[in-house]
Amino acid sequence: MDISIEISLYPLAEQEFKAEIWAFIKRLRAVDGLQVVTNGMSTQVFGEYDLAVAKVMTEIKQVHQSLNAAVFVCKFIGGNRSQVEAER
Repeated sequence: MDISIEISLYPLAEQEFKAEIWAFIKRLRAVDGLQVVTNGMSTQVFGEYDLAVAKVMTEIKQVHQSLNAAVFVCKFIGGNRSQVEAER
């Protein structure tokens, strides 16, 4: 079973937050089996359900350990919606 995950990350930190956002995205892009697409508002992750959810949660934990204060807004949608969007 596949899943589509849309993630928005809002660091609540005084430090340079753009670097942490890009590091989060790069770590997800490095995972074999995941398709990661970004735009100005969010990051979309597409892939096999267990792999995608596990890796996203691991990276969310990493950001919380690094920044200590960050908000994530996530949408979890069953199926791979990247193909549906590409057909439009």
